[in-house]
Amino acid sequence: MLDYAAFPDQRQDLIRQRLQALGRVVCAELAVELRVSEHTIRRDLQELSKAGICKKVYGGAVLQLETAGNFTERKEQDRAKKSILAQRCVQLLKPGSCVFIDTGTTNLELAKALPPELKLTVVTNSPEIAAAACKHPHCEVIMLGGLVQSSTGGCVSGPAISQLNSIIFDQAFIGGCAMTPEMGLTGFDYADCEFKKAVIARSNQVVVALTSNKIPAVARYIVAASQQIDVLVVETDLSKALHQAFRAEDIEILTV
Repeated sequence: MLDYAAFPDQRQDLIRQRLQALGRVVCAELAVELRVSEHTIRRDLQELSKAGICKKVYGGAVLQLETAGNFTERKEQDRAKKSILAQRCVQLLKPGSCVFIDTGTTNLELAKALPPELKLTVVTNSPEIAAAACKHPHCEVIMLGGLVQSSTGGCVSGPAISQLNSIIFDQAFIGGCAMTPEMGLTGFDYADCEFKKAVIARSNQVVVALTSNKIPAVARYIVAASQQIDVLVVETDLSKALHQAFRAEDIEILTV
């Protein structure tokens, strides 16, 4: 067996592999497995954090994701999985309500899946989501304006934020790049994350649907603490430990 105490490069390679495979690592568990002190593991995580591999959290670290490309490129990635998540989100909608559907490729699938008989006011900052919602005969669609970002596919600048001030949402379906129980929901674009915060502040219920490759992981900017998310819609392969950790933050977990 390799003496990991004597070979820090190999030890950090193993930790990197665990992060890629599991999304998170725990200092105490690694220390026992690799027969080194927890201080040594924390020092390894510090080095990996400096390299942009992970983000240190209490007791360990979580994977730091790389930017996944612009909206157009992401639309076809994991589309079947996103469609299944969207179908579950549709079941949460209430007739006659006013909902915000945030820009994002999973939320685009939600807009496409809206039942034709459902009466709903849909507010969005995404032209593609607005176009999809307009195809449903009983949807009133309000499109927030401004510059459309190619990276996010939505309007997140001053005009869009100003328009939010006159609307209160029954539900908001918020997109995100990554999430952990400790760090909450995070994203890569600062302006987009600030816009999402403004929407959350005006919403009675916040719903987030994420594919499993985004959990657990962390992006650059915080969107919301876990306690600000009411419902998390995820795939069934989310681990039992993560289920418990999210429920401890008072989040309702729905699996598909």
